[in-house]
Amino acid sequence: MSETAQQRVEALRKTAAAAIRAHWKIFFAQGLVMTVLGILAVALPNIATLAIEILIGWLLFIGGLFRVLSVLRARGAPGFWWALLTALLALALGLLLIAKPLEGVLTLTMVLVAVFVAEGIAGILIALDFRRHLSNWGWSLFGGLSNLVLAYLIWQGWPATADWAIGLLVGINMFMLGLSLVMAALAARTLPSS
Repeated sequence: MSETAQQRVEALRKTAAAAIRAHWKIFFAQGLVMTVLGILAVALPNIATLAIEILIGWLLFIGGLFRVLSVLRARGAPGFWWALLTALLALALGLLLIAKPLEGVLTLTMVLVAVFVAEGIAGILIALDFRRHLSNWGWSLFGGLSNLVLAYLIWQGWPATADWAIGLLVGINMFMLGLSLVMAALAARTLPSS
């Protein structure tokens, strides 16, 4: 890098650090809320699973409704019928998830299993590629294998696992995100002001 580019990068870094330091309390509060919500979701995974399913239903319904309305305003646009079809499908799927949340939980749990399988296979393939370049490629392999084990455990216990799997996993995710925000905020408050 030229001296001018390095100076610009350093100035940008200092600006970002100053902004993070100035708003550390917001990050801290958000982290606390996410941590508490994560703990609640882990403690009450059945309720969290149902709440997430209903939220997804409403998101699909509202998104589908807006998409139908916008597509209908552009009748002459290329791909009109395909766009209308996908918008109507989102709308219908949202209504179905809202009207039959328990059945929706079963379906979403199978989608979760499929995502874990895909991520597991991808993680293993990435690890095998990393093996030629990185000495710690085993962590990627471990992550991929862990995803496959989770997929198997959820699938093996299905439909009983549908009651809690989504809520538990989202709760763990929220807890970890909240914890990382709290730790980042605590580190940010001690950054030097410049």
